[in-house]
Amino acid sequence: MSLSPDIVERLARARADLRMGVPVVLAGNGQCVLACAAETLATGRLADVRALGGQMVLAITARRAETLKARAYDGDLARVVVPASADLSWIVSVADPADDLSSPMKGPLQTQRDGGAELHGLAIRLAKSARLLPAALVLPVDGPGFAAEHGLTLIRLDQAAPLLESAAPLAEVVSARLPMEVSEAGRLRIFRPDDGGEEHYAIEIGRPDRAKPVLARLHSACFTGDLMGSLKCDCGPQLRAALARMGEEGAGVLLYLNQEGRGIGLANKMRAYSLQDQGFDTVEANHRLGFEDDERDFRIGASILSELGFSSVRLLTNNPAKIAMMEKNGIHVAERVPLKVGEGAHNRAYLATKAAKSGHLL
Repeated sequence: MSLSPDIVERLARARADLRMGVPVVLAGNGQCVLACAAETLATGRLADVRALGGQMVLAITARRAETLKARAYDGDLARVVVPASADLSWIVSVADPADDLSSPMKGPLQTQRDGGAELHGLAIRLAKSARLLPAALVLPVDGPGFAAEHGLTLIRLDQAAPLLESAAPLAEVVSARLPMEVSEAGRLRIFRPDDGGEEHYAIEIGRPDRAKPVLARLHSACFTGDLMGSLKCDCGPQLRAALARMGEEGAGVLLYLNQEGRGIGLANKMRAYSLQDQGFDTVEANHRLGFEDDERDFRIGASILSELGFSSVRLLTNNPAKIAMMEKNGIHVAERVPLKVGEGAHNRAYLATKAAKSGHLL
């Protein structure tokens, strides 16, 4: 018997540590490093890390490096050398594009090209999964024993990498009847991933026949659009139109996936909005932050549909990527049902960008 946390539990602990500004130790391929999330790094902790000696680097994504005109020798990331004179504001300015236009000259930035960058990539993936800016301060340390010596969470690359690349298994926690405006025959089901991540919801309308393609919608959470009535996107109108269509037909299932801001989290989404106010479109804003166009994982939706007993759907979507991911993960898309609603003066450019750069059928 062992009461020690397994790798899934240690990854959840590592994400929580990074969000609180606590470093984690990463080990693999004969290397061991201390990693701190740039976003939550404090001045005092930076001084403590610097006192350990050694060359600190700031690991950033290739998207962010391109914005900063820094060379990304490591494919999808760059290791920016942190000058001895650099303070916390310098690190934040490299990680966060908030002041890119007011202070465009960040460098020239020197990036490392020798040695492996696998642990730096792991640090960035952990920061992303914690819904933080994808940037991490990284410093080599003597070995895994450093973690125990300082009471820090240790993550081994060979154990963590496969889990971070796969979708966490989901289990239904509870379901209950939920009468709604569109249908009194509603039921809400809660699904919880085993990695400590955010829960996802399935709203079932009526009694959909599992033997036939079900009218389905994969809807990513949008606090601003769904709850606040934001005019910057079409999410709220899409949510309500999808539920209304299911109510009219008397059956359907809407998956409400907690992947705010195309999977980057609400705080980063607001950072993107701020960049859009500076003149960047939605894709450019994501790239300046260091993210891809879309960081969502639609495998979650396929997993929930399978758990509910559905193998075929009529998918309410304008996004071909959702169709491809459903098919790839064993859910047949018998029909794409267009969902073109909610265009207005405030989101017309946003929708045009989705069509031109993200392939949405609008």
